[in-house]
Amino acid sequence: MLVFWKERLILLAVPKTGTTALEGALAPRAQFVLRDPPQIKHAPLYRARRFVVPLIEAAGGEGFETVAAVREPVDWLGSWWRYRQRDDLAGHPNSTRGVPFEEFVDQYARGKPAPYASVGSQARFVGDGEGSIGVDHLFRYEAMESLKGFLEERLSLSIDLPRSMSRQNIRWSFPTTSPPSCGASARPSSRSGRRRAPRPPPASCPARRRVRGPCRA
Repeated sequence: MLVFWKERLILLAVPKTGTTALEGALAPRAQFVLRDPPQIKHAPLYRARRFVVPLIEAAGGEGFETVAAVREPVDWLGSWWRYRQRDDLAGHPNSTRGVPFEEFVDQYARGKPAPYASVGSQARFVGDGEGSIGVDHLFRYEAMESLKGFLEERLSLSIDLPRSMSRQNIRWSFPTTSPPSCGASARPSSRSGRRRAPRPPPASCPARRRVRGPCRA
């Protein structure tokens, strides 16, 4: 999480949405950097409102806005699945080594997933706690250039990102040749008691907009 005082802006670090690269580029410019541990760096909106905003207000700051990015749900899960296959997690309950992606998705969709599939929720991260989006400026990870442009304009600087992130549209990369039902299982019906992952933005959804509710086709 980065706080830019003069610009009255808080950049939230949704996991697996390129926030580490953004942090590397923008941390020297920020007045307040929450980098470690991960629970603080990746604090969701409701925690930022509860703990960070009061500190800002106590120092005389007001009118701060929030900005974040979210990723296509199955691609987001694929990134988590790959990340948890790394060597230093081998043998740990959080490791996905030897776990098929389909099983990882099925576990994630359960009410109480296995430790390796307990990765939180993008919807809850950017939500206001009442069923609506609470972030002021919300972008698609797949349109990183739009977020980059917004930050460059707001902060009056040029941002250099890795080439893999700086394309106009980042192509979704599914980790396996999973059957179509795999993607569907990441968005189960709430009637089953399983969590509903956020749907990918429809084609008509702009890369960025001021939002108060879900983007609809």
